[in-house]
Amino acid sequence: MSDHGKYIEAGGINTHFHEDGSGEPLLLIHGSGPGVSAWANWRLVFPILSQHYHLYAPDVVGFGYTERPKDIEYSVDEWVNHMIAYMEKKGLENVSILGNSMGGALALHIANRRPDLVKKLILMGSVGIEFPITNELNEVWGYTPSLKNMKDMIATFAYDQSLAANDDLVEMRYEASIQAGFQESFSAMFPAPRQRHVNALALKEEELKGIGVPVLLIHGRDDRIIPVEKTSWKMSQIMPNAELHVFPQCGHWTQIEKTKPFANQVIDFLGRQGK
Repeated sequence: MSDHGKYIEAGGINTHFHEDGSGEPLLLIHGSGPGVSAWANWRLVFPILSQHYHLYAPDVVGFGYTERPKDIEYSVDEWVNHMIAYMEKKGLENVSILGNSMGGALALHIANRRPDLVKKLILMGSVGIEFPITNELNEVWGYTPSLKNMKDMIATFAYDQSLAANDDLVEMRYEASIQAGFQESFSAMFPAPRQRHVNALALKEEELKGIGVPVLLIHGRDDRIIPVEKTSWKMSQIMPNAELHVFPQCGHWTQIEKTKPFANQVIDFLGRQGK
């Protein structure tokens, strides 16, 4: 597979997505980094998870190759509504959702608004509760395109600093960030002051308590973008059926730095019966 997939109209938006595999459906929602797309986020785990599940990985409106409607005002509501429209268009009911970072928060909002659509949640390096924004997240959301800035950003994402020295990876992510329309929409999403965007993605404690489906929180112990103790650890104590797995020697890119162990966690969790 490549970074170009299929298109479907969802909520009036021409939506780009990847689909592969068979069996129980699993929706994958990507994060919010510059140049990000569903494929950039999930390309390493796609061949593993597609052997077990029917995967659906859309580009959230404003990201990747999904249409960028003129005059759109990006917001959590806009993103959540787009994902719900995609789920309804694809007939995804009672489906498990795997959300990365911002995608984890969107998954939580979907579960809060439409519990009928959600079976289980897997949240990886996820936001979803208020915390003081880190300098690193502030810099990610304030990214302006250059090879140096992309290299610096990858260095903050990863525990393994050799990833930042991988010129091919840096070049790939930089080139993705300067494709037509990508930076324009990205810079419109998270203008300063950026603490408000963390808060907008967060759910209230009562809302988190009301999410009764089984939840697996996965986090890198060394995540500098979204610290585990400020987010996943707290959410694991609030949601009634949440459990937390922390990977050592791992930053914000769990699915890249711990690809196979991460996939094994997903497969084990989804394979369990009941709560």
